[in-house]
Amino acid sequence: MDVLVCAAPGELKVERRPAPAPGPDEVLLRVRRVGICGTDMHIYRGTQPYLSYPRVMGHELSGEVVAAPAGSGLATGDHVYVMPYLSCGTCPACAKGKPNCCMNIRVLGVHVDGGLCEYLAVPAGFARKVEDVGLDEAAMVEFLAIGAHAVRRARVEPGQSVLVVGAGPIGIAATLFAKLAGGEVTVLDARADRLVFCRQHLGADRVIGLTDDTPRALADVTDGVFFDVVLDATGSAAAMQQGFSYVAHGGTYVLISVVSADITFSDPEFHKREMSLLASRNATIEDFDHVLAAIKAGQVPTAALNTHKADLKDLSTALPGWMEPSAGVIKAIVAC
Repeated sequence: MDVLVCAAPGELKVERRPAPAPGPDEVLLRVRRVGICGTDMHIYRGTQPYLSYPRVMGHELSGEVVAAPAGSGLATGDHVYVMPYLSCGTCPACAKGKPNCCMNIRVLGVHVDGGLCEYLAVPAGFARKVEDVGLDEAAMVEFLAIGAHAVRRARVEPGQSVLVVGAGPIGIAATLFAKLAGGEVTVLDARADRLVFCRQHLGADRVIGLTDDTPRALADVTDGVFFDVVLDATGSAAAMQQGFSYVAHGGTYVLISVVSADITFSDPEFHKREMSLLASRNATIEDFDHVLAAIKAGQVPTAALNTHKADLKDLSTALPGWMEPSAGVIKAIVAC
């Protein structure tokens, strides 16, 4: 089979490898679509800190069942999406129903080889059947679920003021599901094109460009109160630290971003606000189900989100261009 390998930062090459032989509890998939995300771009750049090379990227996956074990509920020909967070099922986090932060987690395309290939074997419980949803849409479920999970962590309620900082794909997902939860959503980003997208396709109530006057602008639009919920999706330690000042008294701050750095904040300001500070990692099956239901209900503008496409054999040429802001990529999908 063909496999696209990131051999080293900036080096992608197609290799021929034997198709995997599934174990007794594994399903064999013909991979059909792979969404490209910021993690993949960091791997290509060499800025993903939790990875060794060579690595097969790709964790936003949909495909078709080739073979499945008895009792799995899957059959040859079924279309599936893949939950790429391979949790152990036995650690304390898994026992508490939080496999998204499993102590022994292995994420496809990061800790182990992922889906930029023709065939993939995964534990059967991590391949989930989809109906009435196309393969392109099924490959978008994972990144949307990350945003949905963050909104669920924040417990966004109707009428709450919500600030999403960072309008990349994860921030876009958070914006979408904060709106679906009834929040009044403001989006902050440096890129005008992303802000236009959030207004036109996601129904953001307000968008604000990042400038030296941003703190004053956010104060002005909230009468100096700031926001009930702030969701950071920037991947910037400086932005994450600045975000503490945007949270209202009694508000909640959710860090979707993860950075290889220490985050500091003013303890007096934190305490006087009685702020809730939350991490949001990956997503759970409840979030995936929520996303699928929203897609089926026509609440997710999947056609607008899928801005770019390529075949597996062409990705090594396409990816560097997609990484340029001028390309205007929201979600790029690879056909395998």
